[in-house]
Amino acid sequence: MNLGWNIIGDVDTPIHEIGHSLGFPHEHQNPNAGILWDDEAVYTWLAGPPNNWDHDKTFYNIIRKIDADTVQGSSWDPDSIMHYAFKAGLILQPEKYKNGLTPAGGISPRDETWVKTFYPPMSAVDYTELKTNQSVPLSIGSGEQRNFAIQPTVTRYYDIRTFGTSDTVIVLFEDENGELRYRTGADDSGQDINASLHLKLIAGHKYVLRVRLYYADRPGDTAVMMW
Repeated sequence: MNLGWNIIGDVDTPIHEIGHSLGFPHEHQNPNAGILWDDEAVYTWLAGPPNNWDHDKTFYNIIRKIDADTVQGSSWDPDSIMHYAFKAGLILQPEKYKNGLTPAGGISPRDETWVKTFYPPMSAVDYTELKTNQSVPLSIGSGEQRNFAIQPTVTRYYDIRTFGTSDTVIVLFEDENGELRYRTGADDSGQDINASLHLKLIAGHKYVLRVRLYYADRPGDTAVMMW
């Protein structure tokens, strides 16, 4: 992820870039916005520091409109974290933004709504309980993930491991009052081994194990087990 410049004290830039990593495009390129640019003024502005963009990059990130078929009817949100701020003289229409447009900052209410639409919270039915000494098949395809709930009844060291000819990454979280806290993870990194963890789990505590399958030589032959 390229943040472009020093972001100390700047919260919005990294959140904006994380938004891109989650699949969200620039809001000012929403075809429903009805923005009419002073094209040459925009090109000149972004050709200078700190951006120093060439013509093609400015067109792609500012002038170009997103395909209307990809916005799913989303109306324009000028306060979106995915919206750039623009100084006076760059926007010709809508009239109210001729003197500049500055988003409110942070994640807007509409941003939050759309994130939850595309990435809905998981419920209890989305988790399989992973019990001691029981192998659970990973009936998933490449790039997919399985989620497991772990509630140990005995405080001791446990081993958690995937089996089969596959490339997996496993990550363990602890549920602290509804907030998942990262504890540890393992990635077999495409080697001829399986991802595994050896750690102490506490009786009565709740844990979540996420298993992501990158590749399986024989789909259906991969499994996860705790003992």
